[in-house]
Amino acid sequence: MTPKTLILAVETSGRLGSVAVAAGEQFLAETSFSGPMRHSSELFPAVAALLARFHRKPKDIEHIYISVGPGSFTGLRIAVALAKTMHLANAANIVPVDTLDVIAANAIDYIQAESANINKFATILDAKRGQFYIAGYKRLFNSSNTQYATRNTQYEKIQPDCLMTASQFLERFARNAEPIWLLGEGLVYHTDAFKAENIHFFEKKYWNPRAAKVHSLGWQLALKGKFADPLTLQPNYLLRPHAEVKLKSRP
Repeated sequence: MTPKTLILAVETSGRLGSVAVAAGEQFLAETSFSGPMRHSSELFPAVAALLARFHRKPKDIEHIYISVGPGSFTGLRIAVALAKTMHLANAANIVPVDTLDVIAANAIDYIQAESANINKFATILDAKRGQFYIAGYKRLFNSSNTQYATRNTQYEKIQPDCLMTASQFLERFARNAEPIWLLGEGLVYHTDAFKAENIHFFEKKYWNPRAAKVHSLGWQLALKGKFADPLTLQPNYLLRPHAEVKLKSRP
């Protein structure tokens, strides 16, 4: 791995997909798909066009970082399939990145840009059937944990990825006197379900996971040698696909 390692970052876990390329730590460019749920039709053309901008080809990709979930079942399968294909074709190293952490990186962008005094926030994705994928993060003081760090602010993950209903989340977090801020695509149709005292919402432009953040988090994991085994790599579903649940529920 060198500072010039060509990296492809893929975000297809959410409604609005995107891809990005980088040379090692240096972010080069990002392209978003034209509309919601366009992953299968636009992923490969977007990758080809982005590489062509820098006179590179798919065979030049040395690392591929993917948003591995939780999230859209179809989108996650597409990303994992692409990563395995790139490994077979190029021996590209694969780094899976937690989708809720990718969204959390957006929150930290806002906190840094606005010098916002936010001590606690949570990322929310819709898991359907009245449930949500949720992770929580809390500001650290005088800590060496730099996983979710800005230049002056550091955060730790205090609630690992889990499934909750909105009422369960509010029972656990909203009854505390300390405010908590929320972001994530799970709020697009369900904001009202999370409204309560001490609950605040980031601007909508920070709610979507982005390939640029998949790259920045993936690069930090790559530096620690946290590459996936392509033979055992699976999406992080946290929940069985809806079709599977329906089939198993039949008498």
